[in-house]
Amino acid sequence: MSRSARLAAVALGSAALTVTAALPAAATGAHHLPAPHRSPIVIGAVQADSPGRDDGSNRSLNAEWVTVKNTGLRPVNLKNWTLTSKSTHKTYRFHSLRLNGRQEVRVHTGHGRDTWRDVYQDRRTYVWDNRRDTATLRNDHHRIIDTKHWGRH
Repeated sequence: MSRSARLAAVALGSAALTVTAALPAAATGAHHLPAPHRSPIVIGAVQADSPGRDDGSNRSLNAEWVTVKNTGLRPVNLKNWTLTSKSTHKTYRFHSLRLNGRQEVRVHTGHGRDTWRDVYQDRRTYVWDNRRDTATLRNDHHRIIDTKHWGRH
């Protein structure tokens, strides 16, 4: 192959790469997925198995909890956000709760008086599976914000 033929081949190859790079992802066969929704709100510690015997008492129910943390600096209103158990399909809907920056709230299963530090689902049965479960936190637009798994899946 002559030198001029090699140069022409390199030029054509470069042009083809440039055109391919300029095409939309759908035209090249690639699939562009939107970036996952990033939020400073996360599921923190989980105590799915209340200490002692599971006797169904309010004390035992309230020793089962999940924390929701604001890892950011700005406050976030959790109104209409939900926390759901995959195994029991039970969902807790937050009322108007402002979670300040670097603050967390503990979501208890049983009955109690809501404060800025602790909220209660007011249930008479356990929500979280002791051995394995998934907690899913969704915002007020039903987008999954965070999940936390424990046990074997």
